[in-house]
Amino acid sequence: MKITCLVDNAVKPSSPYWGEHGLSFLIDSGDQRILLDTGASGTVLLHNLHLVEVSPASLAALALSHGHSDHTGGLAALLEQRPGLAIYVHPGVLRERFSRRGDSLRSIGLPMEVSLLRERATLHLSKDPQEVIPGVWTSGEIAERPEPEGRGEGHLIREGDSWRPDPYEDDMALILHGTEGLVLLCGCCHAGLLNTIAHVRAAFGEYPRMIVGGTHLVAADQQHLRHVVERLQRMGVPKLYPNHCTGQAAYVSLAVALGDRVSPFPVGSTLTV
Repeated sequence: MKITCLVDNAVKPSSPYWGEHGLSFLIDSGDQRILLDTGASGTVLLHNLHLVEVSPASLAALALSHGHSDHTGGLAALLEQRPGLAIYVHPGVLRERFSRRGDSLRSIGLPMEVSLLRERATLHLSKDPQEVIPGVWTSGEIAERPEPEGRGEGHLIREGDSWRPDPYEDDMALILHGTEGLVLLCGCCHAGLLNTIAHVRAAFGEYPRMIVGGTHLVAADQQHLRHVVERLQRMGVPKLYPNHCTGQAAYVSLAVALGDRVSPFPVGSTLTV
């Protein structure tokens, strides 16, 4: 299978691709093509799909890592060109999400009404792992979280007349059965990178040999980063291709500790697994 980064905060130098604060991956099995997430806008997603010569009409399915708009913002534009698309998601994706900064409150959830989404797509809602195409599964809900989560400041949900921190119950990843073992393809790891890896082992029987995508270590302090490095080393130190919400300080810490097993993965990058 081939993984291509379609949307990310960073773009390969001197490339014709566009970038934005968001994330999307194209997975090509040779027989079928699917997406994980849609980035923050249809404009960037469709531009970059055109550059890799993939028509939205050719996509077999879409998986959503969670409901935040920097991962779902291209959804409406995609469904205009690929109506009826099969979408694999946790039921919590449909919940309203908000971000509070000072006195300002804004919606950061799905960019379209749930009723319209149900009309235009074929939703596969489940808390359990789902097979998207042969060899590619959703992780299912990452319920056990003894390690730190990847929390964003001010992320909230509404419950009646009150607010509470977003539990990120919908956060999930994709699991690819690669030639050298499992590949963990992450959206944001709001459930926590180490919790996500532990869940993969429990649900799929082994640790991933490769981790690609957002790890949400952007706010991690040095103690947390040292702990992550130690755990990764105990697990056999998989190859890491972090991007999006990983953060520059976390990337440098990982690269210094793990050397050439850590590589960037901006828009335009590809991996064969």
